[in-house]
Amino acid sequence: MLDFKNKVAAVTGAGLGIGRATAVAFASYGAKVAVIDLNLNDADAVVKEITSAGGEAIALKADVSSEIEVKGIMRSIEDKWAQLDILVNNAGIYLQKTAENTSLEEWNKVLDVNLTGAFLCSREAVCLMKKAQGGVIVNVASEAGLVGIKGQAVYNVSKFALIGLTKSMAVDEAPLIRVNCMCPGTTFTPLVQSALDRSSDPDSMLKAWGSCRPMNRLGKPEEIAWGILFLASGQLGYSTGAVLAVDGGYTSQ
Repeated sequence: MLDFKNKVAAVTGAGLGIGRATAVAFASYGAKVAVIDLNLNDADAVVKEITSAGGEAIALKADVSSEIEVKGIMRSIEDKWAQLDILVNNAGIYLQKTAENTSLEEWNKVLDVNLTGAFLCSREAVCLMKKAQGGVIVNVASEAGLVGIKGQAVYNVSKFALIGLTKSMAVDEAPLIRVNCMCPGTTFTPLVQSALDRSSDPDSMLKAWGSCRPMNRLGKPEEIAWGILFLASGQLGYSTGAVLAVDGGYTSQ
């Protein structure tokens, strides 16, 4: 049985999709949750959902690629709860372009959010976690961090690198702090829905996305959230540097 009572969890990119599902799931098992997102309205909506169910949460606005803003949210968490036990680095952006067609500005922007953002949040979180003599970081990478996927070069690179950061920090921060990695497959989030809304044939697009994986469907945000909670839980206390694929079998083919 999962139990996060007396724990404080911070989730980045928590306003929608996988981040939202993860924040709500942590709260449902007793954690106090810092809901971090670039869009404060989305973060506020998640906090309202959590508090309406009897949980405790705060909304924090931040661009995770900004060192100043990351330091600010970590100070806010410490001021509010005087501790941080769990960090989920979920914030990320996507770019569908080959390396040949990617500008330097686009390359830097994706790496700044997907990789540097996780580094900055993790670095600051480690300082708080060490004060409490322990903690867990879960990085949300992607199936695109395990295999090369056509037409999304810098996104693939950012997720491969995030797995590398996971393993490096797992070695450096053990035994006090565990660092694990979740690799979701394509998941039915608002981002996916918006792509379908722009398509002239959304049914065929959705079918194609699902049929390329053995489970023959997309993932649900709640399914990814369960995996993240599992990696963060005390029941998995011997696990660090682990990479868990929840991708409908895509990377097993």
